[in-house]
Amino acid sequence: MGPRPRGNDEPGAVALTAIDLSRLMTWLSPSFPVGGYSYSHGLEWEIGSGKIRDAAALAGWIADVLRHGAGRSDLVFLAESWRAVAGGDARALTEVAELAAAFAPSAERRLETLAQGAAFLLAIRAVWPSPALDLLGGSAPEVAYPVAVGASAAAHALPLVAAAQAFCQAFSANLVSAGVRLIPLGQTDGLRVLAQLEPLIPGIVAGALAAGLDDVGGVAVAADIASMRHETQYTRLFRS
Repeated sequence: MGPRPRGNDEPGAVALTAIDLSRLMTWLSPSFPVGGYSYSHGLEWEIGSGKIRDAAALAGWIADVLRHGAGRSDLVFLAESWRAVAGGDARALTEVAELAAAFAPSAERRLETLAQGAAFLLAIRAVWPSPALDLLGGSAPEVAYPVAVGASAAAHALPLVAAAQAFCQAFSANLVSAGVRLIPLGQTDGLRVLAQLEPLIPGIVAGALAAGLDDVGGVAVAADIASMRHETQYTRLFRS
């Protein structure tokens, strides 16, 4: 048996239908009830320490997280979850879910991904139920957010490439929103940061989809340390 197709060579690269696009926009909208607005991914500590003071610094920090941190690794988890559900492989899905839950570098980052994953699945099962999600188990313990999104996308035959792109864009937008509130920045500066990140996202997505679980790793050490220090930050608006 040859290697599995990846990236633009696999079934998940098919074109979006209008309904697919609408569903992805709904699932990864800021209004979807996962509580994403309450997490800063350690950014609150970075800003509080004075290391990020303007739009340029915010854009650089987020770009590094996308390239070298949870941005890339979460996309790998999402893709492997999608492939496991699309292939009906419960064992592979369990392996991805366990690794994704263990991969969080701090207590708050673990809370961030597991709480959002649980909330996402709760909403999906209530409104868009699918027997394919039974591969996650009835109670779906410790399902990280990218695993929940990848599994749900496959369960509803949403293309992998589009789902990964939408997830990465939503992750970036949530960090920009946190920065706008914390620095603070004006809305226009926030949009400028998103515009700077736009060209990076397709390449990051393509690289992650061409990878596998053996390639998961990160070197966004400052972001990981920030999430640990945030746990004892005196004044906090965010949960991570």
